[in-house]
Amino acid sequence: MSILINHISKMYGAQKALDDISLEVKPGEIVGLLGPNGAGKSTLMKILTCFIPPTSGDASVCSFDVLEQSINVRKKVGYLPENNPLYTDLYVKEFLGFIAGTHGLKGNHDKRVIEMIELTGLRQEQHKKIGALSKGYRQRVGLAQALIHDPEVLILDEPTSGLDPNQILEIRGLITEIGKTKTIMMSTHIMQEVEAICNRAIIIHKGKIVADDSTRNLQHLGTATLVKVEFNPETSAKLLKTIPGVTEAIPVFSSPVVPNSLSGAPNPTSRHWRLSSKPGVDIRADVFKFAVENQLTVLSLQQEEQKLEEVFQELTKN
Repeated sequence: MSILINHISKMYGAQKALDDISLEVKPGEIVGLLGPNGAGKSTLMKILTCFIPPTSGDASVCSFDVLEQSINVRKKVGYLPENNPLYTDLYVKEFLGFIAGTHGLKGNHDKRVIEMIELTGLRQEQHKKIGALSKGYRQRVGLAQALIHDPEVLILDEPTSGLDPNQILEIRGLITEIGKTKTIMMSTHIMQEVEAICNRAIIIHKGKIVADDSTRNLQHLGTATLVKVEFNPETSAKLLKTIPGVTEAIPVFSSPVVPNSLSGAPNPTSRHWRLSSKPGVDIRADVFKFAVENQLTVLSLQQEEQKLEEVFQELTKN
């Protein structure tokens, strides 16, 4: 296993940041670590990178124990912390050369530095001081320093935090490319990021793992099955809730501005609806029957997977 965690707990005084966490990460996986602020994500990453010890339990990275063999662990791990500490007075190429030296790399340091500059798209910025770079390019420098010693495992704490949409897409693409040859664990609050990059998601809430599965399977953990349907002419929420199995009917307005009279109405009417039912209940046949009985035409009907964001909210709302 690239990462093996057995019954890890971490106390900060009377506060329990991690509560009996156990998990495994196989080589080649890209794992998204999700959870509200204060859930314990960063604490778990700091334990795996040997910055802090666990209160109880044990963990290993590439078969090296984080307590007993911390130097070996650090050789196997590349770490980009959330605050991305960099020497802002150094030039990009100069900084990466310094990091290569601290890792005691054998052979030609300059060759490895050039490889990382090319990989992370820093060629045009390599002769600039880090302090003069944008946040997006600073994140690239952080990734380059995390990769300079060619680690087997990459641990990224909020790698796209504070970036603009274009920078986010660039960093996502870079992480996806790196993930072809590395095991990656990354924390994020952006659900679309997990869906786009990760093949597995772990949700932590109040120091405990509340879900651990592929991103596709997690979308089926929600409390509802969703159907998106368009009728002609309009119909009402009150009528739609008479369909057997329908638990909720939410109007989907095509206009970007929802009229106040509709948004606050107890029984809004619309052509476009998002219908919810209990998990595993297929209401599509009943929707067609409802349309026939009420002289409506079904213009479109599509069963939807619940969004990962909605599942996250359900699992972490208490």
